[in-house]
Amino acid sequence: MKIFDIRQAPEVMHEAVQYFWKQWGSESSFHFYRDCMERSVETESDVPRFYVMLDGDKIIGGYALLRSDLNSRQDLFPWFACLHVDPEYRGQNLGGQLQNHAINEVKAKGYEQMYLCTDLTDYYEKNNWTYIGKGYLLDDEETRIYEHQVR
Repeated sequence: MKIFDIRQAPEVMHEAVQYFWKQWGSESSFHFYRDCMERSVETESDVPRFYVMLDGDKIIGGYALLRSDLNSRQDLFPWFACLHVDPEYRGQNLGGQLQNHAINEVKAKGYEQMYLCTDLTDYYEKNNWTYIGKGYLLDDEETRIYEHQVR
């Protein structure tokens, strides 16, 4: 298994866009995902970034580092988002490997912490994420906010 920034392999861009959109998008958000990912490859900024995990030449997982994943909490940055591992590859701690990769990336970029929002409980806590409170999505749905110290 290999994890890398899609900037390092532009040949996987189309497949990566499809992968993230199918996991996290909706029928009406394909252009949103494509635009975000294409801009992440072009920017000089250290985020946003999209990472994929490959088994051979097949994308089996991924995550993103974003400026914002929760509009109500613009004060928090960067965000760990879009974590996904294909169901047939689960149970091998690949999600943990993707999280550890993100921790190393964030540390290398000079940040001391990163954040995520989720409705999951008891998953991220296993990887040293700390629940810091609730936040709200655009539709006023409540979500959980976690922080990870990366020092």
